[in-house]
Amino acid sequence: MNILRNTLLAAAAALVALPVCGQESQKLTANKHNEYGLIYSLPITHFNIEVEAVKTVKTVGPYYKYAEKYLGVKNPITSNSESWDIRNVEISSFGVPDKETEYLMKFKSGSTPFLILDSNGLPLAINIEAEESVVKRKRNKMPDANVLDGGYANALTEDIVASESLMKRAEATAAKIFELRESRNDLVSGNADQMPPDGESLKLMLDELNRQEAALTAMFVGTATTETRIVRFDYLPQAATEREVAFRVSDYNGIVDKNDLSGEPVYISIKITEKGELPVNDKGEEKEVPKGAVMYNIPGKAEVTLTYDGRQVAKERLEVAQFGVQFGLDPKMFTDKKAPAYVIFNPESGSIRELGALQPSAE
Repeated sequence: MNILRNTLLAAAAALVALPVCGQESQKLTANKHNEYGLIYSLPITHFNIEVEAVKTVKTVGPYYKYAEKYLGVKNPITSNSESWDIRNVEISSFGVPDKETEYLMKFKSGSTPFLILDSNGLPLAINIEAEESVVKRKRNKMPDANVLDGGYANALTEDIVASESLMKRAEATAAKIFELRESRNDLVSGNADQMPPDGESLKLMLDELNRQEAALTAMFVGTATTETRIVRFDYLPQAATEREVAFRVSDYNGIVDKNDLSGEPVYISIKITEKGELPVNDKGEEKEVPKGAVMYNIPGKAEVTLTYDGRQVAKERLEVAQFGVQFGLDPKMFTDKKAPAYVIFNPESGSIRELGALQPSAE
């Protein structure tokens, strides 16, 4: 058919590679130059709240009054509108060094234990290399996004534009839509006058016909243009809280600060499910911190919930350093000649992830 011979076959795809900002670690060794002492800070736990928000702009099609007459569509968009909604929310924890409180881990002279710190100066491990996944951990889970879709102006034909009245233009547009559908059916059934030479060409032609039909149909039913954005908030938990405003969602301004009253509130609730406590001995008495100890956090645990418009949009259970206490390991463990100890920390909370002894090297 003539429409098939005049269809322009075009396909384009673009992949944008965004650089991943990895982290680097540093290795500090206790030796005579630093008097066998290493200075470090423990983390305070922050929450990283990532919000995937979608803006929807609904636009009336110029032929919406004729949608049912010519296409049988009974519910076209009948008024222009703009709104924002939350599609997805992620809550994760990350550690920030408490620079107001620094510690000195002191080892005996002649030993060479080493400490691995992340790029922010938080301890990752002692006497063992930190895993690459921890060193290069990413704070953000969601990729950055700012995508816009929609539009039908490029689908207009000369016959449609030249029509005398709005109703005539709508009639011509509907006729074009049915012509496109007929052409697609002929291609799918193999009855087209001029069939494409291979499967890939057939796919390209079908895609183009579908695109044109969708664009022309939008002139009757309207368009819903969407824009996706990722917005991030840094929240410092300090105590249990119930329905505290974390941020707001505005129909016109999108995701806004909690103090911007143009938006509806998104509430954060923090329930402390477990408080970190000092270890006790066999008599139930709290243990004393060893002299020159390697300090670490015994964090508490919290259930964090975000709610919006009466629905729960996120829920996580996380360790929180400031809901717990601090204790220390005996530094002698790490200089034992037969089986020196190693420890791996959780940099988000400063807790111990793994503690063990290194295998003695073969003679």
